[in-house]
Order: sequence, then C-alpha cells, then structure tokens
Amino acid sequence: MKLQIRDLQVRFGEQLAASATALDVDAGEIVGLAGESGSGKSMTIQAVLGLAGTAGATVTGSIKLDGVELTGMSAAELRAIRGRRIAAIFQSPGLAFNPVFRVGAIVTRALRQHGLSAAEARDRAAAAMRSVLLPPELLHRYPAQLSGGQLQRVAIALALALRADVLLADEPTSALDVTVQAEVLEVLRELRDSRGMAILFVSHDLAVIAELCDRVAVMRAGEVVEQGVTREVIAAPRHEYTRELLAAVPKLDG
Repeated sequence: MKLQIRDLQVRFGEQLAASATALDVDAGEIVGLAGESGSGKSMTIQAVLGLAGTAGATVTGSIKLDGVELTGMSAAELRAIRGRRIAAIFQSPGLAFNPVFRVGAIVTRALRQHGLSAAEARDRAAAAMRSVLLPPELLHRYPAQLSGGQLQRVAIALALALRADVLLADEPTSALDVTVQAEVLEVLRELRDSRGMAILFVSHDLAVIAELCDRVAVMRAGEVVEQGVTREVIAAPRHEYTRELLAAVPKLDG
C-alpha cells in the first residue's frame, strides 16, 4: 500500500494554500507533516480526503492510492474510499461524535454504511476498541461521558474497524495533556508496527514529530521546503525555516 502525492497544488483563486511536489507514505511507516499554523498542512489532508473542493478550493496534481488516481474522482467514488481505505482523525475528536447518540451507535452506523451487517458491525467495533486498549463497554456511553483521550482512541478504533489502509492524523494530540498524548502516540506506533498501516501525522510540534515519525516533511507558507528521515532532518536541517522550528522547541536547561 502506498499513498503518493505529486505536484499537488491547492488554491483559493490565485492564493496558494498548499503545495507538495513529491510526498509518499508507505505501508508500515509514519510520515510527519510539520509546520506552523496556516502553513498548509491541514489543507493537504483535506485534498487527500477529497474535501478541499467543498471548501471552494481548486486542486491540481496527482494523489494516488496503490496507483489509483484519486484526483478527479466523483463524489460517490471518493465516499467509497473515505473511511474504507483512507480514514482520518482530527484535533478535536468530540466534534466527530454527535452528542445525542451513544458512541457505539455512531461507530456501528459508520460500519454499516460500508456494508457490514448489524452483528458484524457490533463485533468489529468491540474488537477494535480492545485493540486501542479501551473496554468495549465504553461504546454504550455518550461522547460527553468520555475523556478527550478516550474519544481520540475511539476515532482510531473506527479506522481499525473499517480496516483502512491509510490514517490521516491532523493534530490529533495537540488538545490532550502530556500523559494522554503519550497514550495516543503509543496506539499509533502499534498500528504501524502490528497492522502495517500507513500514517500521515500532521503537527506543529517538532518534538512530537521527532518522537513518533519515521520521516518528516516541513511545510512553510503552503509549500514543502524540506523532507527526509526524521532523525537526519532534526540533526542537520538544511532549510532556515526548519532550523527556526527546532529553535522554538522548549528545552530543559541542564
């Protein structure tokens, strides 16, 4: 499995919102997309999901999944791929769950929309919850009864239950405290190592990128300015913007 982006440009009129000449995410690896707010990271995610156009953007270039071109697909074709092949989690997981429905009802409805029977959806949801170290009993609760970290892991469980090949993670830990953040990062590592999932991890925090990601691409003002193996980019950044981002990472004296 491979997600391959070539010559991607996302524009609002004449304004360039995101650009990536070449960006790949292979099965069994986590690729970080780093940069400050407004650098184009989230818009890149929206383009991969086929949602940038709904916000009024024009998308050109190539986005391929296993060699199949996604750019230019119809809305119906993209709906069949979203969730089933490409799943996404976001910064505020609570926004993904309707507060008037129990968590399990939301998860099983999503699974049934992709062809599972009610019994299959319940069984697969319970198994996925265990995979992210949550008791299936939490599916009977309402979103407000779960913590932010639990809701984020439920969102990851849904991606697992759908058996997605690619997970797009858009700032999934920035709203969580440090302890819960570490738990979510460990779940993502486990998805890479045991399931061979390809993960594109968006963050403004290079410290988190350094801890989690195999490779990193750095975005500035809508463009990827540097990319490579994470430890090499962190140790010897070539672009001045990358050096500025690293200098902004808090350090403990002594």
